[in-house]
Amino acid sequence: MDYLAEGVVKALYLLLHGNAETYSAMGATVSASTLSILASLILGAPLGFLLGHYDFPGRRAVRSFTDTMLCVPTVVIGLLVYAFLTRHGPLGSLGLLFTIPGIALGQTVLGLPIVVAMTATAVEGLDERLSHTLMTLGANRKQIFLTTLSEARFAIALAAVAAYGRIVSEIGISMMIGGNIKWHTRTITTAIALETGKGEFAMGIALGLVLLVVAFGVNLLTSMLRRRAGK
Repeated sequence: MDYLAEGVVKALYLLLHGNAETYSAMGATVSASTLSILASLILGAPLGFLLGHYDFPGRRAVRSFTDTMLCVPTVVIGLLVYAFLTRHGPLGSLGLLFTIPGIALGQTVLGLPIVVAMTATAVEGLDERLSHTLMTLGANRKQIFLTTLSEARFAIALAAVAAYGRIVSEIGISMMIGGNIKWHTRTITTAIALETGKGEFAMGIALGLVLLVVAFGVNLLTSMLRRRAGK
């Protein structure tokens, strides 16, 4: 176990002294995950509202598809997005393969179903009298939409936290779409896999500690939001 203790000491040294390679991976992770969670919320909240608020033909099939997407492995999502972004794919002309925006696109596909499903569940759980009261008061569709999302704000925030936790810890999409390019698309998870495989335990542990801090923060924020939503 001496090598593990030595690795932790070296990891703390790398973090405290601003090791460029370590912080480059952290920066790529923050950039990609921030873009993807914003896209997931912008797209997912309205879609979740529609799925939870309206009854339309095929609604059950859409809900089943959304729930199925929650279980799809990240490497499968990475493979599908890669097929679209590769030179011969439909989106190949955009030049997103092996870029941070490309990783963010793949991670959006990962996070979007979480936001949609949890938002829909939150909207379904609201008092049915809310929409009837709003319509009685003369509210238009936009006002009903905004008021409903406001009432479900804590649940939507919880969905965002859950989606972010899933996004920031994935490796399949980042590896396949980003290519694990040093100083460019190498994220925390891909760097951990690479450095550990090379026997560089210090950097792997350093980045692992960062992920543990993120996981703790996500868990703490989730607990706070659940308490607020339960009030």
